[in-house]
Amino acid sequence: MPRSVEDPEHWYRRNHPLPASSGYTPEQREQAVEQQARLLEATVRVSTHPFWSSLSGENLVAARMELKNVEAAGAEPAVFGPVASDPTVSRLIGTLAAAGDKALTAIRSARAEVREYVWTLATDAAPDAGRQVIVDLDGVLVLAHSDKQDAAATWKKSFGHHPLMGFVDHGSGGTGEPVAALLRPGNAGSNTAADHITATQLALAQLPKRHRRGRSILIRTDSAGGTHEFLAWLPKRGRWLSYSVGMTITEQIHQAVLKVPTSAWSPAAEPGGEIRDGAWTAELDGDVLKGWPKGIRLIVRKERPHPGAQLRFTDADGLRLTCFATNTTGGKITDLELRHRRRARPEDRIRNARATGRRNLPLHETAQNRIWLEIVQLALDLLAWMPMLAMTGKPRLWEPRRLPLRLFSAAAQIIITARRRHLRFAGHWPWTDVITDAIRRLDTLPNPG
Repeated sequence: MPRSVEDPEHWYRRNHPLPASSGYTPEQREQAVEQQARLLEATVRVSTHPFWSSLSGENLVAARMELKNVEAAGAEPAVFGPVASDPTVSRLIGTLAAAGDKALTAIRSARAEVREYVWTLATDAAPDAGRQVIVDLDGVLVLAHSDKQDAAATWKKSFGHHPLMGFVDHGSGGTGEPVAALLRPGNAGSNTAADHITATQLALAQLPKRHRRGRSILIRTDSAGGTHEFLAWLPKRGRWLSYSVGMTITEQIHQAVLKVPTSAWSPAAEPGGEIRDGAWTAELDGDVLKGWPKGIRLIVRKERPHPGAQLRFTDADGLRLTCFATNTTGGKITDLELRHRRRARPEDRIRNARATGRRNLPLHETAQNRIWLEIVQLALDLLAWMPMLAMTGKPRLWEPRRLPLRLFSAAAQIIITARRRHLRFAGHWPWTDVITDAIRRLDTLPNPG
């Protein structure tokens, strides 16, 4: 509890007495007592809730930290505004869930409209500044600690859900923003083509209209997307989408790799352009492409495994093999392989989603948890758009767990002088320059109102 402005007699120091205080008025004192009683009641109810007994270890610590963040926002209503209670949030989500697809469509349409406006403001910092928009699709596991609707055993022998998410890649200088979250049962297949098609449709609907078709849109997935149906759907007439999709090393591909001559292998490249030590790339052709959609290219990479790694039966000559398919014509295969290897960036986006509410689905019904995933995406959108519009350099890469400490919890004073209101930050705060520079950049943007 914060210290009262009314200084009780036993708080005075003998050698350094505190200045006299006018204290609370009777009305303020009554309000303070009521507030303390409500906080005490809420503390008891939360700390003794049966939910905590279902958690242990890291899950318990993570859940306590998320609750702490909510309490911090509620402690400063003048800054954050009224913070809804758990029952209020639950009732709101229940109301939206009862509206079904109508509510989801309204939320997604609003997000798409704002996204197009933000990208226009961002100009050179926007994801489409390089004339290509890359959308990464990846499945994630969300553990359930109680019996929720559609929760089932997963392929990792855990229990929960298996949503399929999509993120727009901001490149090495930025983070990324969510554009799709398809909630699925825990036993949903990793390589279900219908789900990948649905997730792609959700992602395309979130992009500005000029980016919803054409070769400038690249869909990038791991080997879960390497199915005939999905690869045939992406470049179909009317969509003409580009793709870079991981492929499972089958026996046919393995045999084709063994027949590649030594002279056909090219050294793999690092992001900075230098040669990647112990890695080589080559393109496969011939019978291995039969049965796949027209225009497909198969590119394989072999690399020395890191110390302690266990080789698979499909690896060759002590080298780890990976393969991906693309319909991009032209260009060096080393550049295409490097572009596909950057598909690892969604792991950072998934970690950010876990830090903003995707760690657990808190509600029982699937319709409610679908709304919850949209709320998580709203939070991730804001955390992606703010750095894109207001920050540069390393601060633009800061993740949700770092932002509250460095930016959102910085102490400041509101100073009114000469009939003007100023926000004064502490000069010794290490990131004051980042905050003030961000505010100046935001001030230069046109008022959306």
